Amino acid sequence: MKISIITIAYNSGHSIADAINSVLSQTYTDIEYIIVDGKSKDNTVEVVKSFGDRISKFVSEPDKGIYDALNKGVRMATGDVIGFMHSDDLFASDTILEKVAEIFKNHDTDSLYGDLQYVYKNDTNKVLRYWKSGKFTIGRLRRGWMPPHPTFYVKKKIYDQHGVFNTDFRIAADYDTMLRFLGKYRITTHYLPEVMVKMRVGGASNRSLKNIIKKSKEDMKAIHDNEFGSVLTLVLKNLRKLTQFIVK
Repeated sequence: MKISIITIAYNSGHSIADAINSVLSQTYTDIEYIIVDGKSKDNTVEVVKSFGDRISKFVSEPDKGIYDALNKGVRMATGDVIGFMHSDDLFASDTILEKVAEIFKNHDTDSLYGDLQYVYKNDTNKVLRYWKSGKFTIGRLRRGWMPPHPTFYVKKKIYDQHGVFNTDFRIAADYDTMLRFLGKYRITTHYLPEVMVKMRVGGASNRSLKNIIKKSKEDMKAIHDNEFGSVLTLVLKNLRKLTQFIVK
């Protein structure tokens, strides 16, 4: 089973080497690694090229935003399963993809997901938030639950059948995709109960009130477009984030 991992980048020279090494250090070897760069102005391209042919496919060209770049990667992918490793992220261990492959081989599932830790930018061992997903049910999805997108692995045929990211969304296309796949089309999924990915964040939230309002509007549009959920879904989705913070 070939797993396609897609990393998108823009001016990510400060962190992308860690992300790349995290992918290349996986014990599972049947990996197609695709990097899509948005024509960075820093040293991102030089860093990527320093890994030579260990990167399966690399393109650096202007794009129309995050989801346009992700779609380029999905369309370039030839693996049986597609997952994402963002340029600031890391796998929690070097056996994650081995476990992903094992689940897809041994279970009749269209997708899988796991847990995610938000870690501090300069210390990836220091956890700020812990997104413990828990098992999926359609009722939980309707009550605002969603899996962390960086842990969401999906068979390529699902993207072929049900579409890629909707670039009409600027912030919430990942939520729209999950509602479309899990809620509207009811694809099957499987929970891997461990931390799969560490996501770097700053020490404090960098999301303005304006962006929070914009994100909520887009989330509501995704709920409406997929005819799945209600205003209560959105309210509960936002409240769930409060349980992720680590109290020191």
